[in-house]
Amino acid sequence: MVVDVHGVGYELEASMNTFVALPAPGEQVSLYTHLTIRDDAHLLYGFGREHERALFRALIKVNGVGPKLALAILSGMDEDAFMRCIRDDDSKALTKLPGVGKKTAERLIIEMRDRFPEWEHGSDAPLALEATNGRTAPRDHLADAEAALVSLGYKLTEAAKMLADVDPNQTTEALIKAALTKRMAG
Repeated sequence: MVVDVHGVGYELEASMNTFVALPAPGEQVSLYTHLTIRDDAHLLYGFGREHERALFRALIKVNGVGPKLALAILSGMDEDAFMRCIRDDDSKALTKLPGVGKKTAERLIIEMRDRFPEWEHGSDAPLALEATNGRTAPRDHLADAEAALVSLGYKLTEAAKMLADVDPNQTTEALIKAALTKRMAG
């Protein structure tokens, strides 16, 4: 889409959810934007809601997810549906999105859950997708340990089983060590 700002046209990429919500051509519109600067291009992305832009920014930080895939994800489901998939570990729903395979879906679940630990606790309150005042969100050591075990080659379900009976009130390192010890013992 092209947005005219005081006589200057800006080309923007946007999700289908944003496109559908646009007013008729020539009407006034306010969009939240994200600028990506690459060696060969400056790309501008437009979003109808700030929450959608924040989720886009979080998605492109996930290893293997670029702006095109992030837009495809946001086009395939709204933010609330995506959050439910992450919270409920619903990789099947994520794999139905174009460009999202099984490994990408599992990576999305692990990395996004780590970024937003309040999802783990089933909070239905509006989620703050970005850290406030430059502080990072508190980390969930259990989720970090699970992600580390997956990165070591264990399947997500296997990592979850390894951490099932471990005391969650430990550091990430202690959780990993306890899970690996448990695995070797039994």
